[in-house]
Amino acid sequence: MAQKRRAGRRPSGRPPSVRATASFPPEVYRTIEALAKQKRVSVAWVLRDAVQQYLTAQWPLLGNQQ
Repeated sequence: MAQKRRAGRRPSGRPPSVRATASFPPEVYRTIEALAKQKRVSVAWVLRDAVQQYLTAQWPLLGNQQ
């Protein structure tokens, strides 16, 4: 009998992500949403990209870790 495959994402080979929660003033969040829509990406992608750029600017040796 064949084993039933579980639904979900396939392993990427990378360690699992850690979820974080952040609050933004409404006008800032609207700007993030507009940018995400313009780039055709998710709000989460915009935030991850912004954090990565911040880390690269503040700590160049740490900024390229993913």
